Amino acid sequence: MADRRRINGPVGQTAPPVYADSQTKRVAKQLGDNTTRKIFLKTGVTPSASGSAYLEVEDPNSDRPSGTSLKLTCTIHGPRALPRSAPFSPHVILTTHVKYAPFATRQRRGYLRDSSERDLGVHLETALRGAIIADRWPKSGVDIIVTVIEGDQNRDSPEYERDESWDMMNVLSGCITVASAAIADAGIDCVDTVAGGVAALVAKDAKSQPFIVLDPDVAGYHRIFAACCVAYLPIRDEVTNIWFKGQLPGADAMMYSKMVEKSLVACRNANRVLVQSLNETARQGQNPS
Repeated sequence: MADRRRINGPVGQTAPPVYADSQTKRVAKQLGDNTTRKIFLKTGVTPSASGSAYLEVEDPNSDRPSGTSLKLTCTIHGPRALPRSAPFSPHVILTTHVKYAPFATRQRRGYLRDSSERDLGVHLETALRGAIIADRWPKSGVDIIVTVIEGDQNRDSPEYERDESWDMMNVLSGCITVASAAIADAGIDCVDTVAGGVAALVAKDAKSQPFIVLDPDVAGYHRIFAACCVAYLPIRDEVTNIWFKGQLPGADAMMYSKMVEKSLVACRNANRVLVQSLNETARQGQNPS
C-alpha cells in the first residue's frame, strides 16, 4: 500500500532547471541626472481605513512587466479618543509604523520590525509632525501604517547588500509622500502637504568625478558617497526633517548645501504629483458618476 503522506520523487533521472544569472551592472538612468522618476499616486484604496494611499515609482531600466521599483501603501486610523487610562495630552498623539513585507526585498524580511524599519518610522514621524495641526484633537491618537510592498532595489545586482542601505533613503522619501496623501484623504488638518525628496553624491565609474543627482537609482552607479533625504512643505517653504548619510569630500565646503537644494527640487516635483492626485480625488467626490 502506498504511503499517502509522502510525496514521492520522479521515477527516472531529472535535471534541475538552470536560470541565466545576469551579473552586468545596470547603466545609470537615461532620464537625466536632474530628472526624477515618474510617480503614480492614488488615494482611497482602503475603504475600511480613515484615509489611505498607494504609491509606485517608475524604474526606467527595469525589464520586468510591472516597470516599477518601489511600491508603498499607507493607511490612517483616527483621530480617535485615547483610552481613559492614558494621561491627558493637549495635542494629537502621532504613531508611525513602517514595515517591509516579507517578500519586499531579495533577502526575506521577518515579521517583527528590525532597527532599519524603526529608524524609518522615527524619521517619518518627525517629518509629519511639522505638517499636522496637532492641537485640533486633544487627547486623541492617529496611527499611520506604511507597508513597503516592494523595495527600491535591483534584485539582480551583485552588490545587493551594499545598495540596500542607500535604498532606504528612497524608501523614506516615498513613505513621506504617500503618508501625506493618506493624511489628506483622512481629512486631518495640516498646514501644508509634505513631500519627500532625495539627492545623492555619486560617481558613474572609478575614474569619474563625483556629482549630485536627483532621485538616485543606486544600482546604476559605481559608488555612492553620500545621500540626503528631505521632507519639505512647499507653500510654507519649511523643512520638517533632514536625514543625511555618508561622507562628503572636504574640498567643497558648500557640498552639503548643494545636496539639500537638490533634494528640495525633488520634493517640489513629488509635491506636484501629490497635489494633482488630491485634486483628482476631490473632483471624483464632487462628480460620483
